[in-house]
This record gives sequence, structure tokens and C-alpha cells, in this order.
Amino acid sequence: MESFRRLPLVAMYAIAMAYVEGAVVTYLREIYGIEDLVRDLPNRSDRLTAIEVGREVMTMVMLLSVGWIAGRKLQDKLGHFIFAFGLWDIAYYGWLSAFNGWPRSPLDWDVLFLIPVPWWGPVLAPALIAVVMCIGGAAAVLGADRGVRWRLSWTNAAVAAAGIAVVLYTFTADALGALPDGREAVERVRPSDFEWPLFVLGFLVMSWAGLRMTWPGRSRLLRT
Repeated sequence: MESFRRLPLVAMYAIAMAYVEGAVVTYLREIYGIEDLVRDLPNRSDRLTAIEVGREVMTMVMLLSVGWIAGRKLQDKLGHFIFAFGLWDIAYYGWLSAFNGWPRSPLDWDVLFLIPVPWWGPVLAPALIAVVMCIGGAAAVLGADRGVRWRLSWTNAAVAAAGIAVVLYTFTADALGALPDGREAVERVRPSDFEWPLFVLGFLVMSWAGLRMTWPGRSRLLRT
């Protein structure tokens, strides 16, 4: 099967790319003297902030590009992208642990993303999402290889979108609440508590909808 040849290569790319990302973050921590993100992260944007935002965008471009190159049809192109994204995220934390001894705990806070506002969350939260992405992405690729395609219904799309919206809200709630006070107020926001019940609800809804669409043998899968 073609997928057994391509998936390992995409996995190698994701793990290697995670090394580069981990190295860059290690350098940034040294530059800013960051030992604890919540305590030591700068409160104001500077020249490196714009570069860091650009790096995040280019990371998505790179992951999408390798998925597009690896796949032959839309389903396995997106499947490779989702798989690479999830594995990259898991490997990224693995490399950071090897480089810095961080995260010390799955509950350590991390800045997950900066666009359009900072996303804050315990490391465990994006790691759980990444595991589901790996499973769903690989299932989509393997299904396509077996001549099985998935079809997204409007109902399934709405359920997935609702779950994703809830998860994103748990990451950005504090920053969004500070938006009326201006960008500087948003940059000063630091997390104090994470809405685990709300996250778990959104995560389960999102995961159910995603895996229902991608997992071979489900009612939404049609043989071509």
C-alpha cells in the first residue's frame, strides 16, 4: 500500500521540523531569559514578535505543503497534513523536553499560538488534540489507499465546528476578554485557570465528528 511508504516519510519530516521549531524556541528562551512562561514572557511586542508570528504562519504553510505533495487526492492530501500537524506538535514538546527539561508537567502553561491573539493552555490540552489528529489523519490516508473516501455532511461539519469553537474559546478566552482595552492589554494577559470541563466537552465533540468522518467503515464512508 502506498500509504505505508508515504506516511513514514511524512512522519520523518514532521519530527525533523519539530526539532527545528524546538531549537528556535530554545534560542528565544535564552534571548529573553525565560524560565517560566507565565512569569517571564515579555509584556510588550518587539521586533522579534513580528518574526515569530511569521514563523507560525510559515509553519502551517510547510505542513500543508508536505501534505499536498505526499497525497494524490484531496482526502489523503488533507490526511497527510493533519497527521503531520499532530505528530509535529507531539514531537515539538518531546524535543523541548530534551533541550530544556520543559515541560516539567503536562499541566505546565504554554503559549500555543499568537494569531490573532495569544492562545494559552496547559501542554496536555494541545497534546490530546494532536493525538486525535494523528489518528484521524492516518485513517483518512489509509482509507483513501483502500479506495474508501469520506464525505462531510452539513450536520457533521456543524458539530465539528461547534466543538472546535469551544476548544478555541478555552485557549483564547482571557485574551479576547482584554481586547476592548487594546492590544497592549491583550499582551499583558496571563492565564490563571483553565476551563477543563469546557475544553473536554469541546474536545469530545470535535473528536467524535472528526473521527466519524475519517475512520474507515463508518456510515459516512463510501467505496469508490
